[in-house]
Formats: sequence, C-alpha cells, structure tokens
Amino acid sequence: MTLPAKLRREQIYDLAKTSGLASVEELSERFQVTASTIRRDLALLNEQGRLARTYGGAMPLDPHPEASLRQRVGEAYEEKQALARWAAAQVRTGENVLLDGGSTVGALAHQLRSHQDLDVTAIGINTLQELNGCPGIRLYCLGGQLRETSQSFFGPLTELGLARMTFDRVFLGADAVTAEHGICEADLLQTRLKELMAARSTHVYVLAHGGKIGIRPFHAWADLPLPWTLVTTDDAPADEIERMRERGVVVEIVGPRPGR
Repeated sequence: MTLPAKLRREQIYDLAKTSGLASVEELSERFQVTASTIRRDLALLNEQGRLARTYGGAMPLDPHPEASLRQRVGEAYEEKQALARWAAAQVRTGENVLLDGGSTVGALAHQLRSHQDLDVTAIGINTLQELNGCPGIRLYCLGGQLRETSQSFFGPLTELGLARMTFDRVFLGADAVTAEHGICEADLLQTRLKELMAARSTHVYVLAHGGKIGIRPFHAWADLPLPWTLVTTDDAPADEIERMRERGVVVEIVGPRPGR
C-alpha cells in the first residue's frame, strides 16, 4: 500500500535521522514509489530546511550537523582523490601555495609530497602532518585558535599571519557551494578566513565533490571575488554548474565517477 505523500516524507525524515543517511534507491524500494518521486520528496524536505541534499540521497540537519574531520576522511573518498590529483597537477616548481583545512585539501597535501622547491603554508593539522619532513617543501603554519571539529586554525592570529604573505595559488575546501551564495561553512569565522585567503592569492581554487554542489547545510557564506575556479566531480548537478558559469565562475569537471 502506497502511503500518502505527507506521511511518506515524515517517515523519510525519521529514517534519515535514525540512519544518518537516506539513499534514493533504498527509499524508492522501501516506499514502493519511483526514484523521481523520492527526489521530489527530498527536494521539498531540503527546501524546508530539514534535510541536506547529497549525491544519491540526503542527510539530516540537526542542531549540530557538522561532521568531524575524522568522519569526513572516508566520505566520497575516490572523488576527493580525483580532485586532489587534478589540483596537484596545477602546482608548478618554485611556487608559493596556500592550503585550507579539510579532508579534500588533506588529500591534495598527500599528492604534493613528491613535489620539489615549493613553499607551502597550511592551516590544517592533517595537511601539516602530510607535508612534514618532505625534502622538497618548505612548510609554514598559520597558527591561531584550533578548531576542534575541522582540526584547523582560525581567528585573529591566523588572519594576522596571513596579512604578511601572498601566494601563487590557494586551494580551499568547502562544506557546500552554490551559484547564488558561494562557499558554505559552519560558521562565519571560517567564511571570513576563506575570503582573506582568496584575497591574498593569484589563483583561487575551491575543491568540492559533486555531492556538495547546490546544497545549503549551514548559514555562513564566503563570497569570493571573481574569477575563481570550482573543481568538482561529474556528478555535480548540471543546472547548478551552468548557473555558476553564467556568474563568471570557472568550473573544472573531474571524472569519470568511480564505477563508470
């Protein structure tokens, strides 16, 4: 028996809260409706601010929805590795590079370990650990207050150190990216720091896999000066990518997706 749409959406929300993730395929089979019907349900719950859209489904928005760095490392692992490989290929010998915190930029740091004659400045503990001791890299840390969830530094001391430096390239992470608002993060101090990092760099890249494109999990936004480059995977929503390009954002698509 097919449930009424309102009751089905309530049960979808409850399942997402219980399991932490709702899959379109699993929900379609469970409720005996088409995948397109489930996607419409998820879109409505997203508009209501109850679920955040992800690639292949949705996840709940609760009062403390931000995942820790440890939790994020295994999410979309292959996609993050593809982004990291593309980003590492852009870095040239002798450049001065600035690295944001986060798991995707941490994967980029691993790719940079074999590079030669680089100055790398980082705010993430995972990135610093990856590059510590690499003979071809001069490593700098922008200290400050340590943000426990993301394991990266932020705040006035970080910004003060940043003000004394410029960079050839900066690679930023993101909790989400939209054409309308830019980069989404969990708090305003993070978004302020990303804007300052972008302002100090000649080339600006945002690394975000397709599941982070077009969603709004938080209410803090960084509006980056154009031009900047979004590097994403080929599962990103095509309509959102088109809107970004129309706004002047350069978009690089990395693919194909694993298993294709």
